[in-house]
Amino acid sequence: MALISLIVLFLVIFIIWKTFIIVPHQSAYIIERLGQYNKTLLSGFHFLIPIFDRVAYRHTLKEEAIDVPPQICITKDNVQVEVDGIIYIKVLDPVKASYNIQDYRFSSIQLAQTNMRSEIGKLDLDHTFKERETINQNVVSSLDTATEPWGVKVTRYEIKNIFPPKEVLLTMEKQMTAERDKRAEIIYAEGEKIAMINQSEGKKIEAINVSEGEKQKRINLAEGRAKKIQLLSEATAKAIEMIGEAINQPGGQEAMRLKIVEEYLSGFGDVLQKSTTKIVPLGPAIIESFFTGISKVSEVLKTKQNIPKPPHKTN
Repeated sequence: MALISLIVLFLVIFIIWKTFIIVPHQSAYIIERLGQYNKTLLSGFHFLIPIFDRVAYRHTLKEEAIDVPPQICITKDNVQVEVDGIIYIKVLDPVKASYNIQDYRFSSIQLAQTNMRSEIGKLDLDHTFKERETINQNVVSSLDTATEPWGVKVTRYEIKNIFPPKEVLLTMEKQMTAERDKRAEIIYAEGEKIAMINQSEGKKIEAINVSEGEKQKRINLAEGRAKKIQLLSEATAKAIEMIGEAINQPGGQEAMRLKIVEEYLSGFGDVLQKSTTKIVPLGPAIIESFFTGISKVSEVLKTKQNIPKPPHKTN
């Protein structure tokens, strides 16, 4: 009796376990009744008919990230590269994902590898590194079309690594070194060019400044000389005018004659002392004629002083 009771207890527990089922959040269970699809259970508490109903498939409705194993691909220029990636998929229709494909994860990986080989074969080695985004978009587009009957949505595909052969890597490193050296030489040449331009501009400005300085110097000297000549001429004119006025004063004629005779005798004495040649002095008649000429000059100056000056015009 005890054994029978234990068996009945286990049977009851089994029936209860098979009758009540809890589906987690963001999950979907496919229920089959007697081997045929019956319904899809979403998150929550559900009842099943023991023995008749069973959970055939369990799907998560979350987005899944699946690694795509590395594979050898041949580029357009016949270079073998090893490429791996990661695919992001999401189940949209649990029924199609259960019955339209045996294993949508495995099939998606195979499709991703196939499309990756096709895309890499369209590009040269250099472009495989530059066109990653384009390759990813093309793979996603192809996978999305192929997985639609499976009730699966491919959201993204990303290339993780591209590994060229070691020989190609060495060649690429040399090429990069050559490109860096080339850029360095170009930058150095541009710097030298700019420096030479700056130096020539500096010399040009310096030459202009020197020429401007010389020009201003000559202008200043010319203006100074002109000013000097003007001042001398004005002073000479003033002195002549003053001499004329002094001659016309009472006793001016006699004073002028006395001064000239004094200067004449003084100069004549210096000549006699310095010269070894005998000089015959001038006669009184010649001296008298000299004074007569001076008198005429004084009369002319006096006449000019008596001429009225024209009125000064004002603006």
